[in-house]
Amino acid sequence: MLSKADRTTQFIIEKAAQLFNTKGFYVTSMGNILEATGLAKGGVYGNFSGKEEIALHAFNYAVEQVMGEVRLKVRTKNTAPDKLKAIFDYYKNYSVNPTIPGGCPLLNASCDVDDTLPQMREQVAQAVQQMLDGLVHILEKGKAKGEIKPQVNAEEAAELMFSQIEGGIMLAKITGNPGKLNRILDHLRQYVEKELEA
Repeated sequence: MLSKADRTTQFIIEKAAQLFNTKGFYVTSMGNILEATGLAKGGVYGNFSGKEEIALHAFNYAVEQVMGEVRLKVRTKNTAPDKLKAIFDYYKNYSVNPTIPGGCPLLNASCDVDDTLPQMREQVAQAVQQMLDGLVHILEKGKAKGEIKPQVNAEEAAELMFSQIEGGIMLAKITGNPGKLNRILDHLRQYVEKELEA
């Protein structure tokens, strides 16, 4: 069981994750965090050194929520093609029904970080690589089982799928049209069936 201090820390992280994912790092203020949590300054600064530290924890929390849900979808499937399609199904309508309010934390943080936040940039890069590695793992395991064509370059296929999903989320979000993302996901399903599946 978590201590009261640990529960407070987790509460701050969860509330801040929604703020940072919705408003971005630069627009979110400590005042916003205090208001969202209902805590006094001491309650927040007693757990974190400042906004950047909160943002790092909040980003990790948000990404873990997304990855956890993706893993649950993937684990229900037995073959590599079905696992990939489960990922596409997870992202259907994601622009209007995201895991964390504000959309994809990877996409949002990728747009938000720059050279002034090197630690955050490194965490975002690691999370992106983790997502890519997960796709590569599915593809390589599928190749070994004869479910994915042997000539498929798993790294290239993973990069193509990941970038199309993220690009689709961006298009759907900026236009307010989830159909744009869903069409891209349908295209990816066809890509798996025609180009990858053995």
